[in-house]
Amino acid sequence: MDQPSFFSVFKNIQARFLAIATIFSFLLFATPVFAHHPMGGGTPSNLFEGFMSGLAHPIIGFDHFAFIVSVGLVAALKPQGILIPIGFLLSAMVGTGLHLMGVNLPAVELMVSGSVVLFGALIVIKNNPKTFVIIALATLAGLFHGYAYGEAIFGAQMTPLLSYLVGFTVIQMVVAGSAYAIAKKFLDAANMRSAGFMICGAGLAFTSAQVVNLIFPLPK
Repeated sequence: MDQPSFFSVFKNIQARFLAIATIFSFLLFATPVFAHHPMGGGTPSNLFEGFMSGLAHPIIGFDHFAFIVSVGLVAALKPQGILIPIGFLLSAMVGTGLHLMGVNLPAVELMVSGSVVLFGALIVIKNNPKTFVIIALATLAGLFHGYAYGEAIFGAQMTPLLSYLVGFTVIQMVVAGSAYAIAKKFLDAANMRSAGFMICGAGLAFTSAQVVNLIFPLPK
């Protein structure tokens, strides 16, 4: 039986260390307070602030960012997969509208973090559901992500509100589209599975942070 070379063993150790370090980093930063205050907690008051807040929100919310990346990666695996991020984006706007109308959705943060775990798993498993099922899952997740986005704009006037919607839609299109294009052009099956495992690990970290926060809420 051939013995593995030192180089191949080193590469395996290096890959595992990178995965563990990445997940550990998410554990350090997976806290709900980062996700909903792109303007330092203030409500945007003009077109520019609304747009910049919309651009920032899906990026500084690491759970949102991980999910948007996962949506792009899953889309790259499926026929007509581009419909998956489209369904998510449209649904996210609806979710924001629900928040602004005062409609209550249950366990929003848990659903957001749980969606990261789910879509990471969809990247990893070989026989994942058909495209239309994943579109439905992405659309459902979009309601909760969009609802969370609505927190940063609640109470704003119409101009910053509309520019906020444009901002977070644009940045999500860019992130999901970039993940989709990179996966199509550069990532093989092994790299995709590695990315899926990392996203799953991040999602579990986010979910754990939410559960801990529910059991031991931070003082306001």
